[in-house]
Amino acid sequence: MISANNVTLRVGKKALFEDVNIKFTEGNCYGIIGANGAGKSTFLKILSGQLETTNGSVHITPGQRLSMLEQDHFKYDEEQVLNTVMMGNARLFEIMQEKDALYAKPDFSDEDGIRASELEAEFAEMNGWEAESDAETLLNGLGIETEKHYLLMKELTGSEKVKVLLARALFGNPDILLLDEPTNHLDLDAIAWLEEFLINFDNTVIVVSHDRYFLNKVCTHIADIDYGKIQLYAGNYDFWYESSQLMIRQMKEANKKKEEKIKELQEFIQRFSANASKSKQATARKRALEKIELDEIRPSSRKYPYIDFRPNREIGNEVLMVENLSKTIDGVKVLDGLTFTLGHDDKVALVGGNEQAKTVLLKILMEEMEPDEGTFKWGVTTSRAYFPKDYTHEFDSDLTIADWLTQYSEIKDATYVRGFLGRMLFAGDDGVKKLRVLSGGEKVRCLFSKMMISGANVLLFDEPTNHLDMESITALNNGMIKFPGVMIFTSRDHQIVQTTANRIMEILPGGKLIDKITTYDEYLASDEMARKRTVYTSDVNVEDN
Repeated sequence: MISANNVTLRVGKKALFEDVNIKFTEGNCYGIIGANGAGKSTFLKILSGQLETTNGSVHITPGQRLSMLEQDHFKYDEEQVLNTVMMGNARLFEIMQEKDALYAKPDFSDEDGIRASELEAEFAEMNGWEAESDAETLLNGLGIETEKHYLLMKELTGSEKVKVLLARALFGNPDILLLDEPTNHLDLDAIAWLEEFLINFDNTVIVVSHDRYFLNKVCTHIADIDYGKIQLYAGNYDFWYESSQLMIRQMKEANKKKEEKIKELQEFIQRFSANASKSKQATARKRALEKIELDEIRPSSRKYPYIDFRPNREIGNEVLMVENLSKTIDGVKVLDGLTFTLGHDDKVALVGGNEQAKTVLLKILMEEMEPDEGTFKWGVTTSRAYFPKDYTHEFDSDLTIADWLTQYSEIKDATYVRGFLGRMLFAGDDGVKKLRVLSGGEKVRCLFSKMMISGANVLLFDEPTNHLDMESITALNNGMIKFPGVMIFTSRDHQIVQTTANRIMEILPGGKLIDKITTYDEYLASDEMARKRTVYTSDVNVEDN
C-alpha cells in the first residue's frame, strides 16, 4: 500500500497540491487524470520520492518495492537491452553482478564461497533463475525481437527504447507500479499486450494516461486532480465521467431548490417582519435562512477546444486511385505493390507495427515523397489537409500565431482568423504569441486550426494525439467522427480508431497490405491470427463485413 498524508506542494506562491489525503491499495489500478498543468506527473514524482513535498508525507508499506517508468530515454544507452530490463529489480541485479564477480575470481577463497552461498540463497528466493526468461517474455510481449535483446540500448530506435524502459518498470513483480504515460510511442499491439498485463497484475498500479480506452480497460479507480485536490472515484474512466457529471447536476439541482427556498423565506420576512402577530414566525424564518448554505460549484480547470472540420466543397465519387505503389528505404521494402481505391464515404485507419511504412504512404499521397514504383491519382473534386508526424519546420519562424494562420486562409480578415484560433483556446493576446515559443500541445492545436480553415474535404492525419491532453483528444475524436468527408489516419488511440474508422488497412512487415471494410474491434476479432503472419500473397483483398 502507498498513501499520501496531508501532502502540500507549493511552487512559489502557488499551491499545486494542498492537504491531499489519498490511499492506494493492493490489487487495484488507479488512473490519475486532470487537465494539462494540474500536476499529474508531479504527483507521481512525489509518490516515488523524487520530489519533496512542502508539507505532509508519503507512506509505503515496509518491505514493499516500488517501480517507476523511467522518462530518460538515453540513461541506459551503454547498457545491454536485457540487462536494462533486469536492472528494474535493483537488488536482484546487484546479486547477479556480485555473483558473477565472485565466480570470475582466479583466487576463489573459502570466504568467497560462503558469500556466494549466501547470494545464491537470496537469488533463489527472488526467483533469480527465471530472471532472464522473465525479462525476455516482457520484451517479446512488447514487440522487441529476441535478436535485439543483446544489443546496446543506443542501437535501438526511440520507440524501442520506450518499450525496454516499460519492460524494466514491469520486471520482477513490483509491489507498487507507477506509470507515467506508458502508452506513448507504443503501437496498438503493444498497448493491447500492456492492457492484458495490467489487468492480470495483482499488486498496486498508479498510471497517468491520456488514452481513454486504455484507462477504461485497466483501471478499477480514477483519481481526478482539479484545483490542487484529488477526488477518488471507484470505476473506470467512463464511470468517472458519468459520476462527476451527475454530481455536478445534483449539486446544481440542490442549489436551485435552496435558492427557491431562500427566495420564499426572504419574501415572508420582508412582508411580515413589521407585523406584530407574525414577528415570531418572521424571526424563525430568519434563523432558517441563516442555516441555508449553497454548495460551492467550482468550474473545472479543464478546457475543451472546439474542433469542427467543415469542407467547403462536397466530395465526388472518385476520391483516390492507388496502383502498384512500392517504396524501399535503406534497403528495406516498406511498401510493396499497394493497390486500392477510396470512395466518398471512406474513413481509413492505417494500422500495423511498422510506423515508418504508414508515414511513408501518407507522405507519398501528399506528394512529399516519390514512390519507387506505381501511381496514385486524386479525384478532381478533392482538396486535402495534412497533419504530419514531424511538423517542426512549420514552427521554425518568428511569425505570430495569427499571422501564420492568415497565410492559409482565403479570407484575410483578422476577426475571421482569430475565430479559428479562439476555438483552439488561443484567446486574446495569445494570437500574438510567436510560433517558436509554443508548447507541444499548442503547436498541435495550431495545426488543427490550419486544417479547419482550409475547408478541405480529405483529411490525412499521422499520429495527431501526440502532446495532447485528454480534453483535446476528446474534442479531436468528436471532430473526426462528425467530419463528412474522406479521411486517412494513423493513431495509437484505440478509441479514435474504433469510433472513427469504417475501413482498416494494415501494412504488414515487408510492405504488403490487408484492406478490410470493418471497424477496428471487428478486425482484431476476425483476424487475430491472420494479422500476425509475416508472409502474405501479393493479392490485396477488400472484404465487406
